[in-house]
Amino acid sequence: EAEMCGNGIRCFAKYAIDRGIVSASAASVSVETLAGIRHVVPITENGRINGARVSMGTPIFSPKEVPVKLDPAGEYGPGPVSNYPFEMDGYDLPLTFVSMGNPHAVTFMDTPVAEFPLHTVGPKVEHHSIFPNRVNFEIVNVDGPAHLTARVWERGTGETLACGTGACGIAVASMLCGHSEKTVDITLPGGTLKVDWDGQGEVFLEGPAEEVFSGEWT
Repeated sequence: EAEMCGNGIRCFAKYAIDRGIVSASAASVSVETLAGIRHVVPITENGRINGARVSMGTPIFSPKEVPVKLDPAGEYGPGPVSNYPFEMDGYDLPLTFVSMGNPHAVTFMDTPVAEFPLHTVGPKVEHHSIFPNRVNFEIVNVDGPAHLTARVWERGTGETLACGTGACGIAVASMLCGHSEKTVDITLPGGTLKVDWDGQGEVFLEGPAEEVFSGEWT
């Protein structure tokens, strides 16, 4: 069970409003997660909800709280820790650590992310001994100060088409490393998400929410 899912919470809010569980006139929907209460603002077009903007909480940088066990212990203080030297399978993968209620390790690379062997390197990073609770691993290309391209290896799942908390972790790490502005579009295999962070407070995630199918589980 994940602490928080940025994509899932947008879809959940749309479902709750579309099914009348929450009033369609509500300016926002409050959703309790294992990472805390998150507030979702529906985005409508022609009276139809097609997306949402989510307050994703304040990023956590303390190595103890991410959590990540760094060597030498104690040298990195309360964080943030960016570009931590890390190597896997012959690849230099300097890592920036962020928790968005769940742990993320982000690396920026010149190699096109589409060409990187995430299916083999990803699980090794996820299960590395420095991550006591395992980790979500993101690989990122910097296309410009307002656009990034990424792939995500999700803890316990494998590569996914998109990850909301991962997009937030990527945006925060990118600002910490001086790659991007406070508002950035992040293109993942499943689509593009917009992330806003002022460098201090909460991170905001904006993206689509569409009903794909409905059915009955038996």
